[in-house]
Amino acid sequence: MKAKQVSLLSLFVVLLGLMPGNKAIAANLLPPQQAIQLASVQLQEKMQDKSFTTDFAKITAFVNQAIYPHTDFDRIAALVLGKLWKTATNDERERFKHEFQMLLVRTYSRAFVEFNEWSVRFLPLEMESGATKVIVKTEVLQPGIQPVGVNYRMLLSNGEWKAYDIMIEGVSLVTNYRTTFTNEVQNKGSLNAVIDSLAKRNAEALAVKPKAKS
Repeated sequence: MKAKQVSLLSLFVVLLGLMPGNKAIAANLLPPQQAIQLASVQLQEKMQDKSFTTDFAKITAFVNQAIYPHTDFDRIAALVLGKLWKTATNDERERFKHEFQMLLVRTYSRAFVEFNEWSVRFLPLEMESGATKVIVKTEVLQPGIQPVGVNYRMLLSNGEWKAYDIMIEGVSLVTNYRTTFTNEVQNKGSLNAVIDSLAKRNAEALAVKPKAKS
């Protein structure tokens, strides 16, 4: 269980290429890879400002701004709920999308503050002409640790490449959270109760100030 939790935290650390990227190689990457790289560069620059990392509200707002254009949160929310999405009301869908997006962003923001020794290596990407779905393969590197394989499922939407699932060493974010929320709905009795609980956890998390980097 602990190993799985570490892997999932690592997943958020590298969500859309959080850790330092290399601007020089961006031109050699294909469009889906460039979408990941762009968020990487934006976040890398912010990591240099230590005063910024002590204001969790600002961190969360910036992270959301940086990753939102490159992530299909609507599709992720629907995939995570699975069968529950089909029976959910429009209000439940909108509330879940909002709170689940906040869950991902705040978790990502915590990783943004706590981890800064990672780098991302893009693996070769073969794309057929006219492809609208691809899997971008990367490796997360850290001194003294074996590379961790992280793959991004990406979809071309309105001319923009967006991630809709992330797999770290074969563990899917969508599948993992689908199991989590399905179990929670069974335990709490309704999707609304789960959303209320998630909203409460998000609000409490946002009220906690992060520690500054040393």
